[in-house]
Amino acid sequence: MSVEIKKIEPTRSELKKFVKFGIDLYRGNDFFVPPLISDDVNTLDPKVNPAFDFCEAQSFMAYRDGKPVGRITGIINNVVNDRTGEKDLRFGFVDFIDDAEVVDALFDAVSAWGREKGMTHILGPMGFTDLDHEGMLTFGYDELGTMATIYNYPYYVDHMRRMGYEKDAGWVEFRVTVPETVPDKYARIAEIVRRREHLKVKKYTSRKKIKEEYGVALFELINEAFDGLYGYSPLTPRQIEYYIDMYLSLINLKLVTVITDEADKIVAVGISIQSFSKALQKSRGRLLPFGWWHLLKALRGKADTVDLLLIGVRPEYQNKGVNALIFNDLIPQYNACGYRHAETNVELEDNQAVQNQWDYFENRQHRRRCTFKKAL
Repeated sequence: MSVEIKKIEPTRSELKKFVKFGIDLYRGNDFFVPPLISDDVNTLDPKVNPAFDFCEAQSFMAYRDGKPVGRITGIINNVVNDRTGEKDLRFGFVDFIDDAEVVDALFDAVSAWGREKGMTHILGPMGFTDLDHEGMLTFGYDELGTMATIYNYPYYVDHMRRMGYEKDAGWVEFRVTVPETVPDKYARIAEIVRRREHLKVKKYTSRKKIKEEYGVALFELINEAFDGLYGYSPLTPRQIEYYIDMYLSLINLKLVTVITDEADKIVAVGISIQSFSKALQKSRGRLLPFGWWHLLKALRGKADTVDLLLIGVRPEYQNKGVNALIFNDLIPQYNACGYRHAETNVELEDNQAVQNQWDYFENRQHRRRCTFKKAL
């Protein structure tokens, strides 16, 4: 049967079908971690996601004999294109069976949409902003994924190369063993940095208080710290409020480290979150009828892995050892929570300064991923 491509209307029911296909395709896979269906639907819903203030998007699904066999979303981030001077079409939320006809039909549809909008190149997988998933997995298919990363079958990469796409940017990920105590050298660096730069470590037990004092400032810091990174899209005030509400309820405040200067201005932040990978697998991305129970158990219970969600350091403090101050605080917290391993999540492969910090710990580089790009 031939492949039929359908445009997805941004209604809740249509978006749920679109998201669920990306979960059902991996049924029985031990390493895929599904997203929360509601989170992905919200990301793709123009009425919910404030990124639509400056982005356009169109999703497509491929059908054969009435059954879904693939999906893809085209995204145009006008802010990033204005900043770079490029006319790039992003593709994301891409999943498909191992069938060249299906893959070609999906990419032909999204490429045609991009050309109609005046775009000259297509690249991905990427989301609306850096806080969405990005990078196609190219190594580490037998490693359990995280809630912050994309998992895909090995054949995805084969199809990208078959279609003439070339690598555009690459990321690496590490699995780090949490030491029982802070390494001596790390502790010494932390103390030197604290004294030299007159920095303070702040901890919070109240979500309301951290939101009032540093909620907005924290994301403004992220904008400064990440501004020069690949494809970065600065967060708007509406996005900042959106992400504060999204993440604050999930985070264990013991795993949040805020570093301030003498004037109490935030200069760095480290945010970790207990691994939800196994809980999401059990829930299959659903909160109802019993998915919420698995997530609640993960939130309140013991896990052996912690995800390093983000570390942001104000540009003028980068490469001064501030990261040592963050981990000098977090490592005892990790041990108190029973974490034995930490997932770094994605780091640009050419960011050697970030990767060098793992040399102080037992680690293994266990996943790689990249974006692919092609002229339209």
